Amino acid sequence: MNSNITIFTNGYDGTWNSIQFGTWLAKNFSRPITLIGVIESDDEHHPVEEMFSRAITLFKETGVEYRLEIEDGSVEQVAKNRTALITPPVTVEDPEHIVLIGPFGRNQVRKMFLGKSFRFFMELFGQPICYVQEFRLPIKKILLCVGGLGYTIHAEPLVLELAKAENATVTLLTVVPPVDLDYPEARIIKQNWQRLQETDTVIGRTLRLGLEMAKNAGITALVKTRHGNIIEEIKNEINEGDYDLVVMGSQFSSHTLRQIYVPNVTADIAEICKTPLLTVRNPPEAGVEP
Repeated sequence: MNSNITIFTNGYDGTWNSIQFGTWLAKNFSRPITLIGVIESDDEHHPVEEMFSRAITLFKETGVEYRLEIEDGSVEQVAKNRTALITPPVTVEDPEHIVLIGPFGRNQVRKMFLGKSFRFFMELFGQPICYVQEFRLPIKKILLCVGGLGYTIHAEPLVLELAKAENATVTLLTVVPPVDLDYPEARIIKQNWQRLQETDTVIGRTLRLGLEMAKNAGITALVKTRHGNIIEEIKNEINEGDYDLVVMGSQFSSHTLRQIYVPNVTADIAEICKTPLLTVRNPPEAGVEP
């Protein structure tokens, strides 16, 4: 498989977990790694060379194919210059390409001026992005947040591929927020939120398809529905379920759920959740309505 795993580091120790996770992906799915080290001029406390040395040792121990790049500047600017990662839509040309990042150790002043790095990467890249704050292996429980038209269809093949590697179970989670809309589909969702997979709604059909795809792949999957504030309910499910990987982040959503799974929700979850988070989004070319 020609697909690549791209990892960004500025030498901050918090990015080591993303390198470890990327190495696991590369080993299990026979994919090469490109590790991009960025020497940031205003930060002398994160030696990229030492991080490269640790990474090379790990790559050689696991036998993965790797390539190293090093540049001066900010992580954001270096990422922005990687036009090959931005266009064409990777979900069409290279559906398995994954970008991995971790915390870059920014102080509060830099965060004020540059913003949160994860949000920047989500806006910049269209392919799957994995934000790794903690290194959790083996992956035995995966939470897939289902909130949009066509999202499960697009995300689940990658999720099932990850699940097969460790024989993990997959939970399809839908959160139904309090709604004041009054039209047929909204009423059905409101009245049947505890058994949405049984309804003839967009989200009901999506959930049934997700279960069918998992069954055909030999993966154990189940559906969970929660009612309330989107971010709070996802956070509660993550904490209560003790998941090893959270998958979410569709940029398009079902109109019936009022576009609840937009990138800022994913970024909010990433900032309050230590569990590795993978965002897989649908491009316009996928034929999904915004």
